Amino acid sequence: MTTTGIWGPGTPPVVRRDDSHYDADVAVIGSGAGGATVAWALAATGARVLVVERGGFLPREAANWSPEAVFGDGRYRNAETWHTTAGTPFTPAAHYYVGGTTKVYGASLPRLRESDFEAAEHPDGTSPAWPFPYADLEPYYAEAERLYRVHGRAGQDPTEPARSGPHPHPPVAHAPRIAELAEHLRAQGLHPHPLELGIDLREGGTCVRCGTCDGFPCRVGAKSDAETRALRPALRSPTVRLLTHTYVSRLRTGASGRTVTAVEAHRNGHPVTITAGTVVVSCGAVNSAALLLRSAGGAHPGGLGNGSGLVGRNLMLHHNSMLMAVDPRRRDPAVFQKTLAVNDYYHAGPHTPRPLGNLQLMGKVHPAAMATAHPHVPRRLLGELADRSVDWWLISEDLPLPGNRVLLGPDGGITLHWRPVNARAHRRLVAAGARMMRRAGHPLVVTHRMGVEHTGHQCGTTVAGHDPARSVLDPYCRSHEVPNLFVVDGGFFPSSAAVNPTLTIVAQALRAARRAVLRDP
Repeated sequence: MTTTGIWGPGTPPVVRRDDSHYDADVAVIGSGAGGATVAWALAATGARVLVVERGGFLPREAANWSPEAVFGDGRYRNAETWHTTAGTPFTPAAHYYVGGTTKVYGASLPRLRESDFEAAEHPDGTSPAWPFPYADLEPYYAEAERLYRVHGRAGQDPTEPARSGPHPHPPVAHAPRIAELAEHLRAQGLHPHPLELGIDLREGGTCVRCGTCDGFPCRVGAKSDAETRALRPALRSPTVRLLTHTYVSRLRTGASGRTVTAVEAHRNGHPVTITAGTVVVSCGAVNSAALLLRSAGGAHPGGLGNGSGLVGRNLMLHHNSMLMAVDPRRRDPAVFQKTLAVNDYYHAGPHTPRPLGNLQLMGKVHPAAMATAHPHVPRRLLGELADRSVDWWLISEDLPLPGNRVLLGPDGGITLHWRPVNARAHRRLVAAGARMMRRAGHPLVVTHRMGVEHTGHQCGTTVAGHDPARSVLDPYCRSHEVPNLFVVDGGFFPSSAAVNPTLTIVAQALRAARRAVLRDP
């Protein structure tokens, strides 16, 4: 077996040489929001950190900003085919690149509400409490906002949680049409507020406020994705290395089952073994659960660290809908419209007897994207609608259900069984959003409900908790059964809440790295 020399003086941060064995103090599997942030947090500790990514670098090229290439051709969708338990194949919204799915996310980076960490009753079930309160995560939220350059302004959202300080950067200014819309919403008694965004609008920053941010790669590196904001800075450390095009197939333990002793992988088609004192799995909630299930054997017959039987279970994807509000009388000249959010329906209150969810503006809808959902509508008509629309993304909480789960198919591929829970609340949110926009002068409202293929907000498959019989991980994302194993991605979420999960994943990655990863089990 060849011993790696990737840690020598002058060795490049991106490993080029092919060895059969690599050794590190910490192996981080996955370079998305969780994995890249863990690497960044450990970069100054002197620990040898090897980040393992199954994909390569997403190229910066003209096609980054082409709606036809991104949506029509699916140019950057490189995930394998997944299946439902009914046997239906689908291409998930997963992206295997350095930086993970954050390479194409919309950079919406809100915090969870304080109430999201507490148990709550919904019409269709219970949202369980987290194993720690919001206050424990707040300092890490603040650090995460600084690291990912979050723009925002406190004091306008009635549901906003307590903060130890202001946002690192001021809110992104509204286009004139969006500023006008905000006034119409305030006239309805609502409280529109600036959407929290991770983009580089600092003085001298690289953001050009283009119309191709949400769902597109950023050609100028202005989006606060995990590669740009966390991994590349981490790789400046002489003790952090990146291994690309390396697919991890299995984690192997010793006879006791208490320690991961080897990571089995394939790099460019050749078998590779990685050894490390600590292993951090950050593949995304679905793929992390699949990896633990593939690692069954010996002391872990049902999957690695799966004594609770919960690995892969309680999969949550959010209820997501797109809402286009059209005023046929006027075109919308806004290029960058993703600057506004409404949380008046998030909690039970004056506008709703039950919690419904979050509404946030999305990037301008392009006809090429609309055509994927409405393939039989003439492209010219789609263009006319898009020119006159204001476009919203609506999120409602998906509740945990043990039967909603990640399964391995006969060939080892991924199968999802998912029945959305709390659908009534989402239908009410969509109806409330439609009323809101009609009152604001947009008589035509078109909505589209996202299905199982929309996996961008996946969570819940390796749930954290205090009781090993009822959770997979402890409150710092350490496996209850395998003390040198951590799972740091959306899988640890006990509940999905109803806002984008990325900032919470980043904050928890900082918390786990600072408090647990390098401590003795």
